[in-house]
Amino acid sequence: MCLGFPGRVLKVEGRRALVEISGVKKEVNIAFLREVRPGDWVMVHAGYALQRLGKVDVDELLLQGQGNR
Repeated sequence: MCLGFPGRVLKVEGRRALVEISGVKKEVNIAFLREVRPGDWVMVHAGYALQRLGKVDVDELLLQGQGNR
């Protein structure tokens, strides 16, 4: 099992993207995904975006995270 965090893509440059995760901006590798655009949500693990997330996925993950505070 791995731990991943949902992040919103702010900017894309080649195979790298600036992603915001819980208010923290981090540069991640997006080489595993196709056509990542600003505004997309991705699952980030160990500096890599591993999966693009749909709106339902993001809403569910963000609600789960609020319950853990």
